Amino acid sequence: MQYTDASEQLARYRKQIAELRGKVRELQQSVEPEEVSDYEFSNPEGRARLSELFGDKEYLFVIHNMGAGCRYCTLWADGFNGMLPHIENRAAFVVASPDEPAAQQRFKASRGWRFRMVSYLDTGFADDMGYRRENGWLPGVSVFCKRGGTIYRVSDTGFQPGDDFCAIWHLFDLLPQGANGWQPQYTYH
Repeated sequence: MQYTDASEQLARYRKQIAELRGKVRELQQSVEPEEVSDYEFSNPEGRARLSELFGDKEYLFVIHNMGAGCRYCTLWADGFNGMLPHIENRAAFVVASPDEPAAQQRFKASRGWRFRMVSYLDTGFADDMGYRRENGWLPGVSVFCKRGGTIYRVSDTGFQPGDDFCAIWHLFDLLPQGANGWQPQYTYH
């Protein structure tokens, strides 16, 4: 297919995707929030409750990260690190994983991450939110809202290669071969 013809078709597809995103946002706004417990997490200072993670914000993003052993979760977190000031202008943000707080802090320092981290190890948080299965953890994001003394989950979604939460996949889609089997690494030589 000629470049110009392909560009026109791609523009039509991208417009359809944008329209579909509008429908997704519209449906998301109609979802009845789900009340959740005020979970307690471990952090470098000791313990923190879910309600405390909001700070002065109405909304809180909690990233369900599988921990330092997952290169894909590391890739997503690297991207969130760059967007952190923009995200925190609108909502609170924290990355939660099953790693112990000391291990989280070492890995965080090695990556130059600036966001807060909490550990949900030995809590029911990941199970209750749907981000744990028998053989391990699952990646994703939950968004919470705090109204008065009550916390609600207003949305959530899982992460996977090619999703909308990691821009690298969409950049690779512009290459003639796409990602072509590429997998993230902790470092590149």
